[in-house]
Amino acid sequence: MIIAQRIKELRKAAGISQKKLAEAVGVDKRSVIFWEQEINEPKATYIKNLALFFGVSADYLLGICDIELSN
Repeated sequence: MIIAQRIKELRKAAGISQKKLAEAVGVDKRSVIFWEQEINEPKATYIKNLALFFGVSADYLLGICDIELSN
C-alpha cells in the first residue's frame, strides 16, 4: 500500500511521533500505527487532514502521482 509508506515517510521527515500526527489529524495513535502497518487505510476525511497537515496532495498520498506539493 503506497499510502502507508507515504504517511510513514512524511511523518519521519517532519520529525514527529505517531502520537503527534494522530493529534494533528484527529485520530488516536493506534489509527496511525494501523495505517503505517497496512492494517487499515485512512478514511477520506483523514486523507484530507493528512494532506493539509503535510502540505501534499491527496493524490500524492494515494500514490496517484509522485509530485508531493498540493495546489
